[in-house]
Amino acid sequence: MMPSYDALLLFVPVLLLSVVAHEYAHARVAVSQGDLTPVMLGRLTMNPVPHIDPVGTVLVPLLLFFSQAGFLFGWAKPVPVNTRNFRDYRRGDVLVSVAGVAANFLLALAFFLAALALAAGGVTASSPGVPGALRRMAQFGLFFNLLLGVFNLIPIPPLDGSHVLYHLLPPALGARYRALGRYGILMLFLVLIVPGGLDVLLVPVRFLMAVAQGVIDGVA
Repeated sequence: MMPSYDALLLFVPVLLLSVVAHEYAHARVAVSQGDLTPVMLGRLTMNPVPHIDPVGTVLVPLLLFFSQAGFLFGWAKPVPVNTRNFRDYRRGDVLVSVAGVAANFLLALAFFLAALALAAGGVTASSPGVPGALRRMAQFGLFFNLLLGVFNLIPIPPLDGSHVLYHLLPPALGARYRALGRYGILMLFLVLIVPGGLDVLLVPVRFLMAVAQGVIDGVA
């Protein structure tokens, strides 16, 4: 059975909001730490156009959707940051790195509260019309932002979690760890294609979704 185009129209705005908010948070905190690079490159904006990555924002989500992979994933173009402009390099690098993850977890909370309010009003995902569509969007937004937040915490360069781990390591070990960045994309790809790798990534996401669903079901 072909996937529903109606579902695609519901999920795309949520996906765009989530990946753009992630990059905007990076840009906003980078500027607050003294680096104006995001401003000069036009990335300090919630307008999705400057953030769209043809592969991560368009091709990958569409392939996952039409292949009925069971979930959607995507990303935006990383915001260029010049860490040499930070007033405090270590503090700035950590804050900028965690800002994107924090944005996704805050969005997950917002979508959870929306789903909770709709459930309290008797709206289910199968409800007709706009209320049911909003409930499905809220459910997807909750799942997607949890997935995006957890994914970016993986300590494999260049993901956000790697910046935090780098600053927690002794300098010599941190330097060797950062040198692995040239192989980061390959390592990440292997994690995702190795049988069971994706399931491991989804464990915390599924746990948090189960907890949230339990609360939502409790008010329905």
